[in-house]
Amino acid sequence: MSIWWSLHLRRDAASVPLARRLLLGTMETAGVDPDVCYDLSVALSEACANAVEHGGDAAHVGGSEAYRVTAYLDGEKCRIEVADSGPGFARAQGTRLPRADAEHGRGLCLIRELADHVHIGAKPGRAGTVVSFDKMLKWRDDAPLMAV
Repeated sequence: MSIWWSLHLRRDAASVPLARRLLLGTMETAGVDPDVCYDLSVALSEACANAVEHGGDAAHVGGSEAYRVTAYLDGEKCRIEVADSGPGFARAQGTRLPRADAEHGRGLCLIRELADHVHIGAKPGRAGTVVSFDKMLKWRDDAPLMAV
């Protein structure tokens, strides 16, 4: 079984639950275990929130008021990619842990905890950041679209 979809979304807070609901609906319909569904939906929400907050700058050449979310359920693995056109991700940012009382900055740490593999990089040949993460899928016993 292989399912994939891609969304082109406005950098608006209202787009985050839309992407999350589509992912949850896809995984629940396919028969993915509810705990895996939850983990991936939280990780997706964090990645989308980062794209909305940091993914564009009107003063930045090539910046955009949109971002892209792509999800692949292929066999036993799910891969999610969130790509924006912002100024890019400073590598040093990803190595510092936020303070315990910080209100922001925990999203990438949370994604790393919820996913099996995380990659954060630049869009090839363009400004922007791509956050991609994978997780091995577990299936409900009654999964209608379970991989065989």
